[in-house]
Amino acid sequence: MQRILSTQLPAHVGATVRLAGWVHRCRLLKSVAFLILRDAAGLAQVVVAAPAVREQIETLTEETVVEVVGTVAANPAAPAGVEVVEPTVRPLGPPAVPPPFDLYRPVLAATLPTQLDHAPTALRHPSRSAALRISAAAVSGFRATLDGQGFVEVHTPKVVASSTESGANVFALDWFGRPAYLAQSPQFYKQLMVGVFERVYEVGPVFRAEPHDTARHLAQYTSLDVELGFVADHRDVMAVLRDTLAGMVATVGDRAGGALATLGVTAPAVPDEIPAVHFTEALKIAGAPADEPDLAPGHERALGEWALREYGSDFLFVTGYPMAKRPFYTHPDPARPAYSNGFDLLFRGVELVTGGQRLHRHADYLAALAARGEPVEPYAGYVDAFRHGMPPHGGFAIGLERFVARLVGAANVREVTAFPRDLHRLTP
Repeated sequence: MQRILSTQLPAHVGATVRLAGWVHRCRLLKSVAFLILRDAAGLAQVVVAAPAVREQIETLTEETVVEVVGTVAANPAAPAGVEVVEPTVRPLGPPAVPPPFDLYRPVLAATLPTQLDHAPTALRHPSRSAALRISAAAVSGFRATLDGQGFVEVHTPKVVASSTESGANVFALDWFGRPAYLAQSPQFYKQLMVGVFERVYEVGPVFRAEPHDTARHLAQYTSLDVELGFVADHRDVMAVLRDTLAGMVATVGDRAGGALATLGVTAPAVPDEIPAVHFTEALKIAGAPADEPDLAPGHERALGEWALREYGSDFLFVTGYPMAKRPFYTHPDPARPAYSNGFDLLFRGVELVTGGQRLHRHADYLAALAARGEPVEPYAGYVDAFRHGMPPHGGFAIGLERFVARLVGAANVREVTAFPRDLHRLTP
């Protein structure tokens, strides 16, 4: 008999079926017992009346893996309106050691550090697994949207020879006796691949050895990177980002609607045109000093509230960040060279995306490095490619975990990360 999932039970009323999963909970009443079985799709209620089977399930601990064979019966009071009756129950392994928290309760009561210490079992709770389903759907939507626009998925090295792309906060390692580093970004490589495919994207890990100990930072996270050639300026990049976000949100609704319902959240609407303000105007809106070089978290929150109030939008572009706060490869605004053709996208008052137009002429790279007092040698393999013809291009990167955290309203990005890596955590 082929195994079915709990969500398929309504289609088998009156039939004998085989289920398999984990003992979510046993409720032992005087005249009947209920075994709640959990599988990848959800929960199934198994009604036990036979004394021999009841005696058997009384010995089953929560999280023990079992197989159930029984008849599907309609019952409006049961989950999905059906339950399994007259069952036989067969353990598929030894009795499980119950986790140090109750997975059957609607809310996982353990503290976040306790959940993270016991992640392999904590992630079984519907609220934790729901966030991961949303994450998977978001990546699917990211890929599908870009595939539909002629992008090619690429895979770039995560071990690099130079630590110069974003300063000194890198993880060093030994590479057969030579110094090497974990990549902070695929930035250089995705730009070079524009010279091959014109439009590229990547889904992969990035590593930041920055000593942040906040609710929004991880030392390793998943970056959704995009780069495209033959742009007029950063606004072409912003348009692709808008469409990508819309595709991600739509796919989350289609493929992870149940997970959204589990968490009691609604996917945000992505406006046809996301509102945008220049950095100088953003400072005024946020009440920041005019000479402020960057936006602090408090400024971002104020801007998020403003965008929601003025435009009804959970998203806001802030364009034209000062060149002094952007990497050397950023293209300046031709009309205001002190400001960049770069942008951040705020999602509900938190920076989610950084992007912009890049330099594409070899001479401009030499000048940009010289202006910052940087030697060319560490960047030689990257800069040299621009001698061989590169189109005007730009791109962006979305932090997947931060996107999901903002979407579901998580207070800490670790709540939506399976096995977070940060300043303090390297296990499990």
